[in-house]
Amino acid sequence: MTTIIDYGIGNLRSIEKAFEAVGASVHRTDRPDAVANAERVVLPGVGAFRACIDEIRRRDLENAIHEVIDRGVPFLGVCVGMQLLFETGYEKGEHDGLGVLPGHVAHFRDTDVGMPDDLSVPHMGWNAIEPTRTHPLLEGLGDAPYVYFVHSYHPVAETTDDVLATTTYGHTFPSVVQCDNVFGVQFHPEKSQAAGLGLLENFAALPAGEGAKRTVTT
Repeated sequence: MTTIIDYGIGNLRSIEKAFEAVGASVHRTDRPDAVANAERVVLPGVGAFRACIDEIRRRDLENAIHEVIDRGVPFLGVCVGMQLLFETGYEKGEHDGLGVLPGHVAHFRDTDVGMPDDLSVPHMGWNAIEPTRTHPLLEGLGDAPYVYFVHSYHPVAETTDDVLATTTYGHTFPSVVQCDNVFGVQFHPEKSQAAGLGLLENFAALPAGEGAKRTVTT
């Protein structure tokens, strides 16, 4: 069973339907106890970092999220849900994230590497993800599958081993992250056709509650 955290933000029905399309059983909930005891969890999100994290805290879901992650349950953050996994978000101020992964979330034009003036922000449309190592989450997706992005901010990961795939738009940024049982994707798998559905199917097949550990290839 895949539990989708419903905190009132995001098109939850779309990702729910995408999981159902690959044969996964899905349950939506805003109950902290249901999240804490789930066997597989998805944290969606659209819009602003601060609005999302504030609503998670208002609904008393933050501790439940940490509890389920600490149990080794496969956990997937999608778009802003991925960004919330990091320590700090800099969207209209400075805001504390969930602090699961070291790093922060910055605007495309506010990173140290800069951004060409002729590229528009938000980054919107199809782009490739380039895996940095093999992992079951990306199995069968191809060497550089194209997926659908809509975002103006992206994570800046402090730990390179946490980056499972990158994407280039003006500069290279983490588009898939993974540390032990925690995963995040900056794109929208529910809008990414075959590649997105393949990733969701792979996530739904990860061993529940066993903590899918980081796999590094040489």
